[in-house]
Order: sequence, then structure tokens, then C-alpha cells
Amino acid sequence: MLSNAEIHTELDERSREIFRLIVETYMQDGEPLGSRTLSKRLPMSLSPASVRNVMSDLEALGLIFSPHVSAGRLPTEQGLRFFVDAFMDTGEVSPAERSLIESQIKSDGRPQSMEQLLTDASQMLSGLSRGAGLVLAGKREGILKHIEFIRLEDKKALAVLVWESGEVENRVVELPAGTTASQLSQAANYLNHHGRDRSLADARRVIEERQEALRTEVDAVSADLIARGLAVWSGSGQGQPAQLIVRGRSNLIEDVQDKEQIERLKLLFDELERKDEIVRMLDLTESGSGVKIFIGSENRLFSLSGSSLVVAPYRDSNRHVIGALGIIGPTRLNYARIVPVVDYTAQLIGRLLERT
Repeated sequence: MLSNAEIHTELDERSREIFRLIVETYMQDGEPLGSRTLSKRLPMSLSPASVRNVMSDLEALGLIFSPHVSAGRLPTEQGLRFFVDAFMDTGEVSPAERSLIESQIKSDGRPQSMEQLLTDASQMLSGLSRGAGLVLAGKREGILKHIEFIRLEDKKALAVLVWESGEVENRVVELPAGTTASQLSQAANYLNHHGRDRSLADARRVIEERQEALRTEVDAVSADLIARGLAVWSGSGQGQPAQLIVRGRSNLIEDVQDKEQIERLKLLFDELERKDEIVRMLDLTESGSGVKIFIGSENRLFSLSGSSLVVAPYRDSNRHVIGALGIIGPTRLNYARIVPVVDYTAQLIGRLLERT
């Protein structure tokens, strides 16, 4: 398969124009475009026979195909990817659309719960795209405020973790033989000093990075206790589980007549319910920044249904990815319009969550 750069060098001006018209017609009404109609729409003079020759070349490159004999041509998934990468200008969200997005999510400036905020975002994305709006809230770790060890028996202590939310979590830890009260205190002080006001992941990372210094700053028993404290954190269940919100599923079935396609969409909905694959969207959005587009089989979850996914991460005040949002729709989505909408919504959600 040729790369996009190699395909681009293969296309002359008339080939690019014919390909562009085929894709834009497909995105607008989902219909194939024939050589006779194409020859009338082209800015240059070209006979239907010449157009057919160009279409044959485009087909050989894997950019278009004929849905049935004597029909016009439609773009392939590879053709859509090439169009998105090489031809599409995304631009900015219009002032009117920006105002609409903000009005539907902000709810007149009144405080909202995180769940309501994300539900509104999913509903808004569905309405703007006529597809399904999707929002994934990743597992949110708590912020540690205090940790303390309380001896229960000679070889057992209670590790008490206090979270910023006010919740208190207790876990029993085994103590090294001969542990003194001062060593319990020293280990707790060390964990508090380097872990307080951090998420679990950040606290573990900071303390683990200090392993060399740890050996000189505390005695061996206290160092062992600190390691046991880290193990307690690793097993902590504190935090909110990943949450998936999908609105507008009916939009995906609305114009579908083919029974087989409807069955494939139902399989997609079943996959969404299980969340196993969709939660990996967080991993997909971790690398790089901005909006990602997955067309058809480029994403395993959507390969059967022939759908596309336009998705962007949203971040917390520390620029950590804490979730993702996007739009599921047919492969003929208006990507040029959808991409800036998804991007702007992700940025808006990130800003609003800082205040929630």
C-alpha cells in the first residue's frame, strides 16, 4: 500500500479535483458520483470518457471504488484517510457555534456536578453532529492529605490514609520485627513530606525516584515501612471509576436501511456497554495532543459497524489527560466541521472541570 506522500505525487491537478468532488459529494449525501455528472462539475473541460480514465487510476491507487457495476464511485476508507490528511482544512469554530456549545454545557453559569457536565457535553456533541456524542471520564485518583501508622500488634499496624475529599481509608500492614514507635513515626513523616497534596501516581513516582536518597535519610526498618506504605497506596481503591456516557445512539441507525448494517451497529452498542475497548481511548489520546480521527477499520471497535470516531482528550490543571470526548458517526462525517467542534469542547470541559 502506498503512503499518502507517494499517492500525492501520483495525482495531477485534474485527478485531485475529481477525487475531491467524489469525497465531498459522499460526505454531503452519501451517494456515488458518476463520470457524466463529474464532467459537468469540474472547473476544467474534460469529457466523461476522460473522467472515467482518471477514476480508473484513482481506483487502482485504492482511493475510490464502485459499489456495483455501472455505478459512480465512492471513496474507500484509505481514500477518506488520504483526503483528511492531505486535503482537509479544519479552521476554527464559528462564533455562533461556540456560543451554542457554551450555552448548552455551562447551564447559565450555575455550578454542576461532573456527571451532569459530561452528560450535557455528550448530548451537545450528538445534537451538533447528528451522530452519537461520547464522553469518557477516566478513573480519578484522590489527593492525599495525611498518612499515619497506628500499631495494632507487635507485627501489625493500621495505615490510615486521609484524602482531600475528607474520606478516610484504613488498611492493615505487616510490620518488620522489632519496629519501634519512633520508626513508625519516621516512616509516616517521610511519606507525608513527599506525598502530601499529590495524587497517588505522583506521590509514588516522587518517592520511588528518591530510592537512593532514602537509604541515607532513614534507617532500614523505616525504609521497609515506607515501601509497605507504597504497597498500601497501590492497592487503594480510592477514586472515581471510569465512566462512559453516550448520547444519540439512535442517530446512527436513523438513515440505515440495510438490516446487516443495523445488526453491525447493534454489535457496536454492545461493545460500548462493555466499555472494555472504549476505555482504551484514554491510551489513544495520551500520545500527542489535539484531535484524533479513526476511520472505519482503523479502530477495532468500529471496524464492524463501518463507523468513524473523532476524539480529543481533556485535561486537568496539571495538563494530565483525565478523559476523552468525541463523536461516533458514519464514515461520511463532515470532518472539517466536526474536528474543531470536538477540539473546542474538550478544551472547554477541561476549563470547567477545574471549577467544578
